[in-house]
Amino acid sequence: MGEIEDAIVRADQEGFTRQPPKTLKGRINFLLKRLGTTKAVAAELGVSQRSVERYRKGDRKTPPKTVADRIEAAVRARWQPVVRGRRRKEAATSTGITVETRARFGYTAPVGTTDDGRVRRLTVHLPATYAQRLFDARVRGADDRELRAIVAEGLQEVYFKDGGTRADQLRVEFTDIDYFDVSF
Repeated sequence: MGEIEDAIVRADQEGFTRQPPKTLKGRINFLLKRLGTTKAVAAELGVSQRSVERYRKGDRKTPPKTVADRIEAAVRARWQPVVRGRRRKEAATSTGITVETRARFGYTAPVGTTDDGRVRRLTVHLPATYAQRLFDARVRGADDRELRAIVAEGLQEVYFKDGGTRADQLRVEFTDIDYFDVSF
């Protein structure tokens, strides 16, 4: 995953109304409810069915770090899908998203104006249309370059062109991302 994809996933998980199970046994039982069988849980986690049974019974309490990370990711991906879906829909239809970034912004501008790129730290609220485009592209499996282009266009229109009131021919390039975060 790229920077933008990671930020969307983080923002998606920040909206949990209840925290996911904390114990290994609780997490395995949650996955078992979602996936149905210990065999399916084992396939999802990349471990043996017997290991899943041991985790479930409490015979093994500390899996290897890589397995623990996979368990954590599998639980978070399935935790509160309705709540996450509702927040995404609200962001895509009415509230929009807030982007905070520190990156290099370069410009393609008319002759006689400066087009030197420089590092800027921006916090900009993008309208719902950009949120919808970002979520749709992510569902389609777009790569980070395409997601970055959508964000760059949003920043260009909202921040640099001030909603179309200035810098008509300005084109913004969004590169060298130092930090990127999204909230919705």
